[in-house]
Amino acid sequence: MRVLMVEDEVRLADTVRRGLTDAGFVVELVHDGEDAVWAATENSYDVIVLDIMLPKLNGYKVLEQLRDRGVWTPVLMLTAKDGEYDQTDAFDLGADDYLTKPFSFLVLIARLRALIRRGGPERPVVLTAGDLVLDPARRRVEREGKEIALTPREYGLLEFLMRHRGDTVSKLEILASVWDPAFDGDPNVVEVYIRYLRLKIDGPFGRHSIETIRGMGYRLDPEGG
Repeated sequence: MRVLMVEDEVRLADTVRRGLTDAGFVVELVHDGEDAVWAATENSYDVIVLDIMLPKLNGYKVLEQLRDRGVWTPVLMLTAKDGEYDQTDAFDLGADDYLTKPFSFLVLIARLRALIRRGGPERPVVLTAGDLVLDPARRRVEREGKEIALTPREYGLLEFLMRHRGDTVSKLEILASVWDPAFDGDPNVVEVYIRYLRLKIDGPFGRHSIETIRGMGYRLDPEGG
């Protein structure tokens, strides 16, 4: 079981390396983000243990670059950053697990073994509607080869529409999937975000990909408008 450990605190890294080695893992250790990207791209590992606060490239950038390069080795973030937004960012970028410092060594080993049993995730399928492209792995949207910057809510709405392209979906279906099943606010918020999307993915390109189906909901043209 080959592990790439990326940790800049040398003493901690060496302690964890010795413990993992005693538990039967083969551990390669690097101390900065650039070396991590190179090692994970050039070599094969069963799992990567990745800190966030690293020199040269932080852990988020490392994770983003690995997923962009098609490296789908399971990644466990091991970090002192314990905020919910820190964890959300990590999972959005493609992390598979998250453990905060200080941590139980037994829990670390159990989680690594679980990730190895599970294996690397399959690359998510890229969604297309004509020349409108949404890549879930990179959380990237393009049209005519040009990247389109979306907010998280706009991205979630577009992904839902593209996964149901060609189908008419109601406001309630959109709210349940993109907002929350228990959402009790004004359902017209969907109209607001549909307008935002149209301004970004259609307007600059002279397209009309999102149709309003009166009395029923919305439909994304599978040909991209």
